Amino acid sequence: MVLDLRGLSDVTDTFVICHGTTERQAQAIADAIEERLSVDLKRRATSVEGRRQGDWILLDFFDFVVHVFAGTKRQFYRLERLWGDAPVLEIPETPRRRGSAQSTSTR
Repeated sequence: MVLDLRGLSDVTDTFVICHGTTERQAQAIADAIEERLSVDLKRRATSVEGRRQGDWILLDFFDFVVHVFAGTKRQFYRLERLWGDAPVLEIPETPRRRGSAQSTSTR
């Protein structure tokens, strides 16, 4: 989920909120986000919090902040509800990168 915080927050423009089922999966998601942004957009997080614990990882890219939750932590903190006035931004589908898993059809 992507929340547009422009006009609602002086800290950042956008929150990206996602989750994995376990701490390990949340750490892998955070790692993948950092790697993809570093390689594709040459962007590095200005701050990373919570990576060691893995239940709520915050990646601060200044104009947007990524929150990666594990397990039930997303429902517990409910950032979507806390920022209920923020519009939800639609994310367009992007083509899969070469080498990524693709669905296969049966013959």
